[in-house]
Amino acid sequence: MEILAFGFLAQDAASVEVQSIWDLLVKGGVMMIPIGICSLIALTVIVERSVSLRRGNILPDRLLPELEQNLRSGNTAAAVARCKADDSPLARVVARVLHYRRESFDVIERQVEQAGQREILKLRKHLRVLSVIAAVTPLLGLLGTIMGMIRAFQTVAGSAEALGRTELLAQGIYEAMITTAAGLSVAIPVLIGYHWITGRIERLVADLDLDVTEFVERQILGRGAPEPDTETAAEPEAVSATPAVAG
Repeated sequence: MEILAFGFLAQDAASVEVQSIWDLLVKGGVMMIPIGICSLIALTVIVERSVSLRRGNILPDRLLPELEQNLRSGNTAAAVARCKADDSPLARVVARVLHYRRESFDVIERQVEQAGQREILKLRKHLRVLSVIAAVTPLLGLLGTIMGMIRAFQTVAGSAEALGRTELLAQGIYEAMITTAAGLSVAIPVLIGYHWITGRIERLVADLDLDVTEFVERQILGRGAPEPDTETAAEPEAVSATPAVAG
């Protein structure tokens, strides 16, 4: 009798033992399918955003020095062409600045703000997907657990041989809890990835705003360097006298 009981326990232990990832997915039930799909989508978005949000893709280091060199030489057309050739948020915002460079400061400020808002939306692309996945996957896991427990209690209630055998109920609950663990295993790293990407976007937007503001102050509000250079060459005494008057 003891040998027979030991055999039943060994069989139950073997039935709940997880041999591989595939075995875990099978034991989790049908709700493991949408959880697995959500994990693949989230991984794709995180990798894509991590590559797209590299600083060199958003704020090219050599862009502004080249533009300022073109403007100092009076070659505005070359500066505009350089912006159009560079597919980066900084280039697109500066291109709007150059397009409206002869307008009033209010017009330039409004155009920069509108262009910046469009670029922020592009930087935040697909982030809503991560937010939804982080919120939904624990619920999918919980739903799978509830469905599994319903099946487990149904099996125990409908089987006369299950009377007094708590291991059958425990086995069903064990398999049902796999979906909750899977949902949380997906949601936690996705939530961390979402906040990491959001923080990176905020830093890049702050740097973008600083670069564009300094560019406007140097090249647009002061109307660039060509005029001071011309005046320096034509009237050296007037320029050199300015510090003396200020002092």
